[in-house]
Amino acid sequence: MKQIADILFEARMLKDLKRSGYAFLGNGTESIADHCFTTTFICWIMARMVPEVNGERLTAMALVHDMAEARTGDFNYVQKNYARVDEAAALTHLVRDLPFGPDIIALVAEFNAGKTLEARLAKDADQLSFILELKKLKDTGAAFPDRWLEVIGERLKTDMGKQMAADILETRWDNWWLNGYSE
Repeated sequence: MKQIADILFEARMLKDLKRSGYAFLGNGTESIADHCFTTTFICWIMARMVPEVNGERLTAMALVHDMAEARTGDFNYVQKNYARVDEAAALTHLVRDLPFGPDIIALVAEFNAGKTLEARLAKDADQLSFILELKKLKDTGAAFPDRWLEVIGERLKTDMGKQMAADILETRWDNWWLNGYSE
């Protein structure tokens, strides 16, 4: 069970590591774990809306897609132009003593390849998580989200992802709170 304790502590580390892109965007903050939770929840919803997908694989893929960042940190696209991160080596070392380690490696490889329906949906969920954050920032007065929302929207590949993005962008971030409000 020591290997299990080790990976649990390593996964927990994602709560302490911040996503790096927000510093470049000028506003907002989010941990890698925050992002993974939202991405996984989006995938859980997608699995119920697209009956032909393997929902367990889809949500598992979202859950582990950024696991290597417990060792590498989060490198945004600007940083990746100047520094190389060996995420495959980090992930291999992370899971090497686990009997289910190959499962995690396979899920991340499938996600990165983006060829299966589950991987395409998971990649869209990854972007939708960011769209939710940007939309909240926009609705609360931040100046930059529109520029980035356009860029992120172009990354979406599935009809499901595009429709979810359109609905997110048409909905105020606090609409759920005020829906049915009365004193």
